[in-house]
Formats: sequence, structure tokens, C-alpha cells
Amino acid sequence: MKTMKILVNGERLRNTLEEFANFGRTENNGVTRLALTEEDRKARDYFCSCCEKIGMSVKVDDMGTIYATLEGVENNTRPIVMGSHLDTVKKGGRFDGVLGVVAGLEVARTLVEYGIKPKIPIVVANFTNEEGARFEPSIMASGVLSRKFKKSVMMNKTDTDGVTFEEALTTIGYVGDIKNRLTEAKAYLELHVEQGPVLETESLSIGVVECVVGMVCYEIEVTGESDHAGGAPMHMRKDALFSTINLITELREKLSGLDHELVYTIGRMNVHPNLHAVVPNKVVFSIDARHKDPEFVRQVEEIIQGLTHSHGKENCQVKCTKIWDRDTVWFDKEVCDSVEQSVKKLGYRYKRMVSGAGHDAQFLASYIPSAMVFAPSINGKSHAENELTTWEDCEKGANVLLETVLLMATKKE
Repeated sequence: MKTMKILVNGERLRNTLEEFANFGRTENNGVTRLALTEEDRKARDYFCSCCEKIGMSVKVDDMGTIYATLEGVENNTRPIVMGSHLDTVKKGGRFDGVLGVVAGLEVARTLVEYGIKPKIPIVVANFTNEEGARFEPSIMASGVLSRKFKKSVMMNKTDTDGVTFEEALTTIGYVGDIKNRLTEAKAYLELHVEQGPVLETESLSIGVVECVVGMVCYEIEVTGESDHAGGAPMHMRKDALFSTINLITELREKLSGLDHELVYTIGRMNVHPNLHAVVPNKVVFSIDARHKDPEFVRQVEEIIQGLTHSHGKENCQVKCTKIWDRDTVWFDKEVCDSVEQSVKKLGYRYKRMVSGAGHDAQFLASYIPSAMVFAPSINGKSHAENELTTWEDCEKGANVLLETVLLMATKKE
């Protein structure tokens, strides 16, 4: 099938990424393109037009996910699928999600440009509502495909204005047919920005992602009593915020001693009644912890659950509630090895690594052999307007996809 070394067109890749950034571009060169908004519709329309221009057939499923197919020599065989998502968070970046979709498009363009007809079909997919920024939960369409979520429940999810997912999908004209769902594939490949600083720090261009790490999220409620900020002596107070500070210090000391790969975040905190002259009577905060080894996740839970008692000299009550969790999702070894083989052939500096963030691939991996490729994020920034991946690294990531597709498309079933 392959008669010469071919590479993607880096300039075309860059121009296409910039064109997509125009659909929701912010003043600070970021992007706000929430799922199923007018900006999302325009991006979807442009994606479909780009695919149809090079002869790909486009279909849409009942969750609004788009599949563009480049025919192969043997079209009744399972395809190789590439993709990611076009939606963003509010004031997000130009690369998160869209890089995987555009790189897949560029692979297809390159095959057409060189007159290479793959042995098996090649599909480029845009999965609906990966971010969950407008309709929760995140990774929604992939969750329905993998039967993690019920379609009927997802269709009734509402945004802050009370608009349902189903209403928004209908409004932008992307209600497709359930028969178009992705049900099988030889492999799924997702190129994504790292959303962390590891690759840049180690001067590497590519991450071969072996898994999406397991995680657990708890909500912790600390209850004390309100008093006047001036009238209540310090030794008689049940200050929920002071108790929380001591509790967080204890958590940090214990969690930091578990393993250097464990990451944990206190990302949300609400203080009640949140008045400057009143001793806080309640604090509610979240603790999110992630690790690839389930044993360390278990130890994290043990530490958190050990906090459910009266805490500290403030004598406040502590209640811990698990919000959600997920097991580590390991990607297919053969597909990961194919990605690594392709990176070596291209001569790029790389490492095998894990993903702390969730992606469509983690759900699709439950029924399709999958793997991910990371491109470096400058300063580790993502979900922000200053998110940046160099054009050179975007091109290298796309070349890895191309080389892997060429390699896997010739492998026997």
C-alpha cells in the first residue's frame, strides 16, 4: 500500500486549525464553542464541508456525532477511526479536542493527495459534548455509545437556561440516525494536547498514552456553629472554616506520603454563611484524587473516610460523601505498540505515559481497541485562552497518526 515516505502538510494543518478557531474565537485568542451552540454548528458545517470536498461520505448518529468515511479497497471490513471533539469550555483554547479532529482530517487529505487508497476504510469522527461545559456530564456521546450513559437521560440534560440537550441538538440541525452509530472498528486513535507540562519539561514531542488513570472524587462537609465575629471568644467557637483548614493540612500531609504519581485537587469550596462578621457554620469542599494503580486510590479513600469524626479543637462535625469514581482504563497494547513503532520510524523524541484527564478514548476503549497520542502543551496550559501547542508539534502528532494508520491498515485481522 505504501510506496514512499509521506508526511502531512503542516501549513494546511495550521490554516485549518486557525479556521476552526474562528468559530468562537475570543478577544484573547482563545475559543468559546460550547456544545450545540451556533458556534458549534458552524464548526460542524465546516468540518463536513472539508470532508466532502475530498470525497469522504458523512453520516451523523442520534447523539449528533459526525463520522466522515474515506473508502478503502475492502469496505466491508472494520475501519480505523481517528477523532476527538470540536466543543470547548468557556474561554478555552485553540487546540483541545479540535487537534484530534483536524489531524484526522489532514491524514485523510494526505492519503487522497498522494493517491493512496487504504486497504480498509478510514473514519474521522467528531464526538458530541466531550467537555460537558454546557450539558453535564462530560464525554456524553461516547458514554452513550459505550453504554455508560442512557440516551434518554442524556437527552433531558439541561443547560443553565433550561434548554435540553435534545432541543439544542434539534435546533442546530444535527439529529442523526441511531443506525449510524460507531459499533465496531479495528482501532480508535485520538491525538490530543497533553494538558500538562511533562512532555515540554522533558523536551519530548510525543506521548504514547497507555491509560487514563483511575480517580475518586469526594465532597466533604464540615459543620460548626455561627457566632458573632466580635462577641464569641476564640476558645468557645466551633469555626467550620478553621476546622477545614486543619483538615486540609492533614489531608495534604497524608496524601503526599502515598506516592509521587498521585495527584489530588481541592477545586471547589463553599463557605456559609459567607459574611465577614459571622463565624462560618459550614464549609463544603471537593477532593479529587487520581492514580493509575487502584491500590493507591483505595488508600486515598481510606484516608478520606478516616476523617468522618469530630475534628480538631473546633469540635466540628465532618461528613464525607463519594461523588463519583472511575477505574483506570488501559489502552490496547497492540495499538499502543503500533503508535510507538510509528513514532520511532519518524524519529521523534517520545515517552510512554498516562493521562490524568478524561477523553472520549477512555469510553470507546471498552469496545474498540484504542490508544491516544499526546502533543506537548506549552507550560502545561489547557482549558484556558493561553493554551498553546507549537505548530511543529501539531504536525508531528498528525504525522504519527498518519504513520500509524498506514501501518495498521496493512496488518491482517
